[in-house]
Amino acid sequence: MAHLNQQLRHLLSALIAACGLLAALPAAAGQWDFGLYASLWGSREYQVWLPSNYNPNTPLPVVLMLHGCGSEPNSMAAVSRYNQLADSENFIVVYPRQNVTANPMRCWNFMLPLNQERGTGEPAVLMGILNKVKSKYAVQDSRVYVTGISAGGAMASIMAACYSDVFAAVMVHSGGMYKGATGMVTAADSLFNGSSFDPKVRGKDAWRCSGSPRRLMPTMVFHGTSDIVVNPINGEQTIEQFLQTSDYGDDGLDNDSVRYRADSIVRQTVPYGRSYSIDTYLHNGAVIAQKYTVEGMNHAWSGGPPGWPFSDELGPDATVISWNFFKNYQR
Repeated sequence: MAHLNQQLRHLLSALIAACGLLAALPAAAGQWDFGLYASLWGSREYQVWLPSNYNPNTPLPVVLMLHGCGSEPNSMAAVSRYNQLADSENFIVVYPRQNVTANPMRCWNFMLPLNQERGTGEPAVLMGILNKVKSKYAVQDSRVYVTGISAGGAMASIMAACYSDVFAAVMVHSGGMYKGATGMVTAADSLFNGSSFDPKVRGKDAWRCSGSPRRLMPTMVFHGTSDIVVNPINGEQTIEQFLQTSDYGDDGLDNDSVRYRADSIVRQTVPYGRSYSIDTYLHNGAVIAQKYTVEGMNHAWSGGPPGWPFSDELGPDATVISWNFFKNYQR
């Protein structure tokens, strides 16, 4: 009997150890799916991250992620770590890939007038990709969001401006406002000096691009104070432009019903990392826009992993912060 009890104790110990080992194992990851969209406006490859708990019977939110120059979906996923967050929060991420034939540096051509309107050029292609994803996977139409960095951030501004009926919110990281440039010369000038165009005028233009709707566009901006690629003034102009867009979207009038004035400014510091400020703008008591200004950060994704280009591990986690912002809004 004593021998049997000892065996039972050993078996129980082994089971406890096994349960502990299983608990320590990482959760199952999601998976990539790959696609190609072709139209009269061109063709683009894209990658879709399906989270680990994806169920075709359960519609999920979608984040459209637009990479910057010199990047592509895999590196953008690695730097942003959106896929890992998608696995834990259960949403889909779509990563279009810019062609080298369209731009040798793989930049989205945000500065070309063809790409600054609804239903033409690259915006039409990106919407085609998104619609193809919607037709193949279970997507919650009311919870579709767009974000991007650098040229991808500027293109995210275009998508949010011209398709405000599709996107419930936008986050522009180290990018620029809608129509901040209208050609190669003004694009270079805006990168170095900020856009020469009036954000209030562009705010009205953005509102008109979606058909002068009665809706607001919740907006988040991330920008580093030491960005040597895209002048930090672009971040301020982006906030001002989208607040003006929402001012028109509120009641059709330029009457400061949505104001370009922060209701609060909070300063925080990442432990052993960078200081940053959060400017928050309210409309009827609810957050309509936030601007994160990260002290000393260059042209990089805030809070990304070390060892990657265009990634700053010392900044606040732009991925988690943007998702927490996004999930407050739906169309």
